[in-house]
Amino acid sequence: MRRPVLLVVAHGSRDPRHAATVHDLVRRVRAQRPGLRVETGFLDFNVPSVGAVLRSLDAEGVRDVVALPLLLTRAFHAKADIPAVLAEAPPRLRIRQADVLGPSPLLLAALERRLHEAGLTPADRSSTGVVLASAGSSDPEAIAVIADVAREWRHTGWCAVRPAFASASLPRTEDAVRELRELGCARVAVAPYVLAPGRLPDRIARGAAGADVLADVLGPSPEVAQVLLTRYDAARTPLLTALGA
Repeated sequence: MRRPVLLVVAHGSRDPRHAATVHDLVRRVRAQRPGLRVETGFLDFNVPSVGAVLRSLDAEGVRDVVALPLLLTRAFHAKADIPAVLAEAPPRLRIRQADVLGPSPLLLAALERRLHEAGLTPADRSSTGVVLASAGSSDPEAIAVIADVAREWRHTGWCAVRPAFASASLPRTEDAVRELRELGCARVAVAPYVLAPGRLPDRIARGAAGADVLADVLGPSPEVAQVLLTRYDAARTPLLTALGA
């Protein structure tokens, strides 16, 4: 039996860097899993839309799809928008929605990679405070996850780790940078906990003006690609079991 198609469901953005980064990430996923068919659909702003991809797959005769939200937390898009779009898919498609990407130790590894690429060394760890800067959400579950990730990351040896948000929630990035300065950290680094560039990541970057180090977005890092494949594998197993495969 053929493996289910992996449909990566991205939010979309007016910023062309967003779609370019999503496509780079999908190319890395394909490279890490040769033979797996991976398609990309967007909820808004970019094409193809999720619905258009699903209709095209149905017309080709595809029957099994794993839809994977390209999201770091379970907020409104994962709980409402994506299920609503999938519910409108052609009825012959068997679709399973995978879990969102976070939290995952692999995402922490990707954050570490970006900080090291920005110039930090292992020797800087104990004297560096880190701002874990996410896009933000009005969903309490999503905010709690970011706080948990910050607490977990703190236990790996950083001077301190503070969560911050570009929208909907507080504190802002600049406030967290100031707090770490007042705490006495010798240097402050901002680690954007976002997948692709765009308006909110740009707001994070502006808030990082007072920091010593600003890391890049997670983007098409190998760790993020591996998380996608892990979530795909976890979602496809019950689907294949149900089909007797």
